[in-house]
Amino acid sequence: MIVIRARVLGFCMGVRRAVEMALEAGKDGLVYSMGPLIHNPQVLASLKEQGLEILDEGALPPDLEGLTVILRAHGVSPALEAELIRRHAVLADATCPLVKKNQLKARSLAEAGFFVFIAGEKHHGEVAGLHGYAPCGIVVAESAEAAQAARVLAQENPAARTALIGQTTIDAGEYGRIGEAIRLHFPALEVVDSICPATREWQDALRELCSRVDAVVVAGGRCSSNTRRLLDIALSLGKPARLVESAAEIDVSWAAGYRTIGLSAGASTPDSGIAEIESALAGL
Repeated sequence: MIVIRARVLGFCMGVRRAVEMALEAGKDGLVYSMGPLIHNPQVLASLKEQGLEILDEGALPPDLEGLTVILRAHGVSPALEAELIRRHAVLADATCPLVKKNQLKARSLAEAGFFVFIAGEKHHGEVAGLHGYAPCGIVVAESAEAAQAARVLAQENPAARTALIGQTTIDAGEYGRIGEAIRLHFPALEVVDSICPATREWQDALRELCSRVDAVVVAGGRCSSNTRRLLDIALSLGKPARLVESAAEIDVSWAAGYRTIGLSAGASTPDSGIAEIESALAGL
């Protein structure tokens, strides 16, 4: 079995920063994260062993006096941040700097009177946070939904000023199609370049990898949207592909049917997990 890694894969800057902040904060005792710090179960399990507990937004303790709460890499809404402060939490902001930049941009557009379309997965933490900064925003997951929402808005307010901002990990092609769908009704749509450069680089590296291998394994958490998108890209290029969270999940009978397997990994997949999966594949 020949295993070929994508030229870039694994932890992005924002994820690495969040994990390092959690580890540093944990040196002083128990620390909490507001929702899952990142979307990788193995990393979260490791951090839990080192004292990190996850808070549920729907069941916050009434008093967080003196307790350190880390704002997750995907960010939170201003209302949730204010609530944590009201409950006397000591906040450590691990929001990815690009996510924070997009949050502030969404707020400035909304305050300037724009109807803000937010492209991304409706129930994803990052999208929820963005929506909090632009509460009147319209969340759309794909181009058909965007077309319908824009059509309704055009009927209600044909002179509306519109803008589009997206989840940092959205597929660039889908983001472009969403923009095109909205522009059919609002030609002056302002599109924010909100996609993370690392996301583009990870996806481009996978596309390049697909041209050199028989099949693809994507390493990472199933709850990670950017990891799932890597899987979708490989499949869309006609490559047999599987997503695995650990080496134990590798389907040996499936993998053994290929001479070369490409290995990619989501932005929240640690180096140790990638190495473990690579070693298991190479040993087949």
